This record gives sequence, structure tokens and C-alpha cells, in this order.
Amino acid sequence: MAALTIKSAFKLNSGYELPLLGFGLYQTPQAEAERAVNQAFAAGYRHIDSAAAYKNEAAAGAAIRKSSIPRSEIFFTSKVPPAGISYAGAAAQVDRTLQESGLDYIDLMLLHAPYGGSANRKGAWKALVEAVEAGKVRSIGVSNYGVHHLEELLGHIKELEEERGGAGKGGVLSVGQWEIHPWLARSDIVDWSAKHNVAVEAYSPLVRGERWGEKALAGLAKKYGVTEAQVLVRWSLQKGHIPLPKSVTASRIEANADVYGFALTDAEVAELETSEYKPVCWDPTVSELKD
Repeated sequence: MAALTIKSAFKLNSGYELPLLGFGLYQTPQAEAERAVNQAFAAGYRHIDSAAAYKNEAAAGAAIRKSSIPRSEIFFTSKVPPAGISYAGAAAQVDRTLQESGLDYIDLMLLHAPYGGSANRKGAWKALVEAVEAGKVRSIGVSNYGVHHLEELLGHIKELEEERGGAGKGGVLSVGQWEIHPWLARSDIVDWSAKHNVAVEAYSPLVRGERWGEKALAGLAKKYGVTEAQVLVRWSLQKGHIPLPKSVTASRIEANADVYGFALTDAEVAELETSEYKPVCWDPTVSELKD
């Protein structure tokens, strides 16, 4: 594996490249989000993860538009909220996100959760496919889907190909986003994603600070002279994930991007991972197909 740098990227099934380190904006207030994104840019991030539910698309878009960084070098993600998982809801959200952000296109649009039932999930996906065809969105994916939802999506893609005129007309699944960290490794989802070359984005990679001081984590931080947060970001990167650390504190934003001066051994990556299943956020992956 090539040495990781802040410029490392994942080649998506859509053909676009996704920077391997993202900056998360979960629940970052609109009033703070533009400043935080600017600080992230200064620290080297080029991948910004927002969502309609976060209510900060406008601030993120403003930071992107005002930046001296070429738009082509910035990757902007947003998400269709759970209540909008339907054909009409997803189509309308793409347009709202473009209006809110002031951007000409969205790099990645995700369905935020597998709710609404099978027909609505299929309809929402179709709307994203049409948004790609219209040039509004470049890549599409899902968030918080369990393997059963992912398998259903493959079926929907095949159905849409038949209904819409052939191969490629059902859309291309490029990215999945989940809560992933050593206490929620989700090996079933990760293995499925690897099989289909779907990029695995890891939100809450720092476990909201709830695991600070645990023996293995603290030991590695001490060994390498870094923070426990840096160890967790590095663990995620070495697992092949795209971590999305979130902070509004300038020093932490910078530190979370400063993870390329050390590397965990394969044994340390394995040691840090546990067999626990302990989400610190919601967990729609376990919802039933009828939900």
C-alpha cells in the first residue's frame, strides 16, 4: 500500500476521486460552520461532509465559494434527510441543497437513512440517478444501510436498468457512510463494501471522546507521541476507511489532519479493534426493510 498523505484519495465507481480524510459538520451551528470549514481548508482538508439535517449547507457552501482553492479540488457531500426518502423528497432536496449551498454541483449526495419502505427507497435512489444525469450531482450513495438494505438496493438498481433502458441506467453506488470505529467495526458491511468497491466513510471515528483513556488506545498515543484522537483517525485510514472527524476547535481541526507522521503496525491496528458492538449514535442499519 502506498504511503498515506493528506492528498490520498479513493477512486470511486463513478470515476471521481474522494479524498481519504474528510471534515465532518454534524450538528455544527450555521454560525460556526463557515469558520470551521475555513480552518479545515487551512489544515489541508479538501473533503467537507454536510447534510440537510445538519442545517449548515449554506455556511459550508459559502466557505467553498469564497475559498481561493479551486472548486475542482474540493469535495462536498450532503444528504437527503430521513423524512425525505421518496422520489419527490430526494429530487426536491437536491435542488434545495444546490440553492442553500450556492454551488453549481454536489460532489456526493447520500440517502441519510434506509427509512420509508422499499418503494420509497427505490424512488429516492431513482431521483439521485436522475440528478447525476442532469449534472446536479456527480456521485451518489447511502448512509446507515445494513447489508440487507444494500442487497435490496442492488435489486433496485437492476430493476431501474430494466425500466429505464439498460446498463448504467440504474445508477452507480459509489459510497456508503456509517458509524465505524474500533468499538463498532461493522465487518459485515465493510466486507460487502469491499466486494463492490464501495468507499466506506466512517463518521464518529473519535467515538465522541467516550473511549479516552482505554488501555490500548492510550498506550498507542503514548508510544507515538500523538493524541488518542490522532490514533483513531490513523486506525480508520489504515483500515481503508474515509474518516470524518468533527471539531469546531482550531487546534483539534489541525491535529486531526496531522496523522501522516506515524503509522500503526498491522498488529496494533488489529489490537485496537474490538468485538464490541457499541454505537454512540443512532443505528438505522438494524432497521427492517419494511421500516
